[in-house]
Amino acid sequence: MKTPSSRLYDLIKSLTSAERRYFKLYVSSKDATSNKYVQLFDAIVVSERFDDEQLARMVYGGQPVETRKYSELKSYLYELVIRSLQFFDEKTSVDYRLKNQLLGVRAMFKRSHFEDCKAILAKVKKTAAEYEDFKTLVEVLDWEKKIAYTQNDFNFLDKEMERIMLEEKTCIDKLSNISAYRSIFFKILVSIRKDVSRSASQRETLTMLIQSPLMKDETMADSFVAKVLYYRIRSIYNFSSSNFEAFYDASTQLIALLEQNNLMLQEDVSEYISALSNHIVSCGRLGKIEEVRKTLDKLIGVEPITNDDEDKINRQYYMNKFRLCISTGEFEEGARELKQHQKIGGVQDKEQYVKSTFYLQYFCIHFGTGNFDEALNSLNNWLKLSESMERKDLQSLARILNLIIHYELGNTMLLDSLLRSTYRYLNKANRLSEFERKMMNFIREAGKPHSKVEMQQILETLKQDFEDLSRQPSYGVFDLFDIISWLESKINNKPYAQVVKERFLRQSTPLVASS
Repeated sequence: MKTPSSRLYDLIKSLTSAERRYFKLYVSSKDATSNKYVQLFDAIVVSERFDDEQLARMVYGGQPVETRKYSELKSYLYELVIRSLQFFDEKTSVDYRLKNQLLGVRAMFKRSHFEDCKAILAKVKKTAAEYEDFKTLVEVLDWEKKIAYTQNDFNFLDKEMERIMLEEKTCIDKLSNISAYRSIFFKILVSIRKDVSRSASQRETLTMLIQSPLMKDETMADSFVAKVLYYRIRSIYNFSSSNFEAFYDASTQLIALLEQNNLMLQEDVSEYISALSNHIVSCGRLGKIEEVRKTLDKLIGVEPITNDDEDKINRQYYMNKFRLCISTGEFEEGARELKQHQKIGGVQDKEQYVKSTFYLQYFCIHFGTGNFDEALNSLNNWLKLSESMERKDLQSLARILNLIIHYELGNTMLLDSLLRSTYRYLNKANRLSEFERKMMNFIREAGKPHSKVEMQQILETLKQDFEDLSRQPSYGVFDLFDIISWLESKINNKPYAQVVKERFLRQSTPLVASS
């Protein structure tokens, strides 16, 4: 199968320095210096952008390039890189090591080296038990039966069959337990992402899931992985229910559980990254700002194992750091962090970058520093994104923010048209909430001639209405952009950033959840 060169380019560009060095070692026995696939590898490493024709010239020089041979070269290099990554992972991943040891068992079994098989299986079984790899343990037990049957060792089967069946059942039960917890976790997560407004039907669904017998207490989770899922479920459920004390407790217990198992952390840190990120959110909700800062430092200090870990650490760190700056009114610090984030943005997974709320956070930071043009630019970048299930609520909020920024810029001629298009969008989406209706009414009224006293009264009335709405759990829109502070800044003729800081000192401004 011919591999599109863009896939090859993206694969090689995603390799870490260690993985690139290993590839060179992997092919060193193949007279690498004269092989065109190595030349192509080096050309892609040094290139700044994908240009297939330029890469071909770098490999073949002035010689004519046969399309078929060049395609075969790219396909061969693509497969070679994947094979080198498999060998690289075998040295760093227990999972790969166990799989390769089982392949060794298969090779020895085929050649009737049964004692060698048993020796390898004993090592595999010990390691798999330490890492709670129940699937591998089931496979080991199956091999025990298969080898005994092949050797006609009925004495072994007579003595050990009951033990084997019991161990198999234990492993299968644990896998089933993990699967059941994972099912609850994903159902809650999807429900929350689908409906950010926390509707009555959603609350009913979440209540039913959390009342599962498995969620009675931690003892129902009979493995480390299941316990991790148990606390993750507790965390996201309590967050969605606005039970922030319980959310904080669950995230604290989850971090403690993960940090107690150093063996697992050496193999996989993805859950730890998520736990730290959610703990930051829980601390923010309770106004534990110093703990937020300490946990942010801990998060950025996590040593990534995979490229995805690295992207996730950066993504979660900046999402939460921006949220902290926005909530505390530290917009200048947020602007400095924003510049740093934009520098590393190019090496992150573009799809994940787009799925995050960074553009809206950029908007809030630029708005807070008074840089309305850049705020509008960030908002337009968000509005250009294709909509998805998880962004419907934020797409609606973005259209309200669009009205606010044009109001600030004094684009009165444009506001009337924007009001009509915003109403059509929200009404069509069946999402015209009380907040959205009141905000659009305000923009409409603000465009009419009013005395200072009348305008002051309109602003104060709207501020009171929004303060009432903000006390309702279903109105999470107030978490991202502090509209109440914006109204207060208009009423008291103060800079928006100053009002946010003052409000933060008076009350703990909540932090929004990260993905």
